[in-house]
Amino acid sequence: MSMSLDDAPVRPRTRPRTRPSVATEPRVTLHPRSRRYPAHVYWRRRAIVIAVVFTLSVVGYYGVTLGFALNNPSYGVTFQARLAEWGRQHGLGGVVTWAETEYNKLHPAKVGGNPNKNTVPTVPTVKISRGTQPLAVPVALKTPAATPLVENGWVEGTWKPAGRLTANGLPAVYETFIRPDAVHTSYVVGVAWMDTKILSGALYSGSQIPGGGPYPLTAPISPEASKTLVAAFNAGFRMQDANGGYYTDHKTVIPLRVGAASVVIYADGSMNIGQWGTDVSMAPDATGSPVASVRQNLDLIVNRGRSVAGLDLQNNAKWGRALGGSFNVFRSGLGITRDGALVYVGGPGMSISDVADTLVRAGAVRGLELDMNTDWVQYSTYSGPIGQVLNGSNGTDLLPYPSVMDGSPSRFFASWWTRDFFVMSLRPKYQSATTAAAG
Repeated sequence: MSMSLDDAPVRPRTRPRTRPSVATEPRVTLHPRSRRYPAHVYWRRRAIVIAVVFTLSVVGYYGVTLGFALNNPSYGVTFQARLAEWGRQHGLGGVVTWAETEYNKLHPAKVGGNPNKNTVPTVPTVKISRGTQPLAVPVALKTPAATPLVENGWVEGTWKPAGRLTANGLPAVYETFIRPDAVHTSYVVGVAWMDTKILSGALYSGSQIPGGGPYPLTAPISPEASKTLVAAFNAGFRMQDANGGYYTDHKTVIPLRVGAASVVIYADGSMNIGQWGTDVSMAPDATGSPVASVRQNLDLIVNRGRSVAGLDLQNNAKWGRALGGSFNVFRSGLGITRDGALVYVGGPGMSISDVADTLVRAGAVRGLELDMNTDWVQYSTYSGPIGQVLNGSNGTDLLPYPSVMDGSPSRFFASWWTRDFFVMSLRPKYQSATTAAAG
C-alpha cells in the first residue's frame, strides 16, 4: 500500500527557525576574581610605574640643570669647569674632587723647558711722572730658575708700572713675572704689588657667593665705581670649601673661624691680612676705622715672613683637601708686606709651597691662598683718565688673556658673575692733582 507525503511522520524541531536576538541570549557571568592576578603582581606593577616616573623626573631635572650649567658663563670658561661647578652644586663634590685628582695624576705639570713666548706678559706701556712713591717698590725678585728669563723686552723679576695712574702720574700697581720654582721652568706666574697708600680696597660679593644678599657692593662694578678703578682680582674658595667665614655690610653672613687666614678691609679702605683672633679681629685699625668686611680662606701659608711648615702635605684640611697641596696647578695667593703693601700671585704650575715662596720673595710677611684653577684665578688692571667710565675693555690681565688667564677683564662688570672679588680704587686725595700734591 502506498503512503502519501501527507501521511509521512513529522520530526520535532530541535532549534527555533530564527536565532533569538543577542539581547535575549543568556549571559554567562564569570566570578569576579576568576581573571585577577595575585596581589603581589599589582604591587609590582605599581612599584615599576613609580620607579619609572621618579627616574624620569630625576633624569629630567639633572638634564635640564646640566644643560643650563654647560651654557652658563658664570660656571666658568671651560667645559670642565662648568661640569665641575654643576657637580659640586648637586652633591657630587666628592666625585668631582676624585676626578680632578686622577686627571692631575695623569697630566702632571711639565718639568723643565722654557716658557712659550705667548705665555709671558708684555711690558705695560705706562708713562709715569717723576714723584715719590708713598710706599717703596720692592727690589727685583730673584728667580728660582738658574738664570733670569728675558722675553718680550722684559727681564724676569723686574717691576713695571701698570694700570690707572694718580692725578699726578704716579702708579698704584707694579707687576712682574717669575718662574714658580726651579723644576717647572716652562711656566711663568704673575706678581702684582699694590701701594695701599694710594689704593683703597673693597670686597664685592658675587651673585651666588657668599649668598644671603643683596649687598651694597655686589657684582657688577658700577659705572660710578669704575671712574677710579685701578685693579680687581679673585677672592678665595667657595664658602663650603673655604673653612672660614664672611662678614660684610655689618652682617656676619657666615660665622668667622678663630685661627683662619683672613683678609680684613676697614671702612677707610685700608687692608690687613692675618690669623683671625691673633693678628686681626673685629677691633678697629690703628686709625680707629671700623671693620667693613672680612673674607676668610683656609689657614695662613706665610707667617712672620716665611712659609709655614707642612704645606707639601697632601689632603691637609688647613690648606684645602682638593687636589692636595703638592699638585702643581693654577693657583693664586695674597700677602701683605711689612709696610702694608699688598702682593698678589697667580698663575700655572704652582704648588701651595710655590705660592708661599713667591709671596715671600715679594716681601710678604703674612699671606694666604686664594682661589685655584684656570677659570677662577684672575688679576686685572684698568687704564684710562680719572673720571672716565670703564666697562672692562680698558683692562689687561696680569698674564696674557686668553692664552694663560681664562677670565676676561670685563668679567667683573657682568651681573651674572657668581664669585666674590676684591676691587682696588684710587683714594680721593689721589684723584686730583691739587690734593695729590698736598698729600
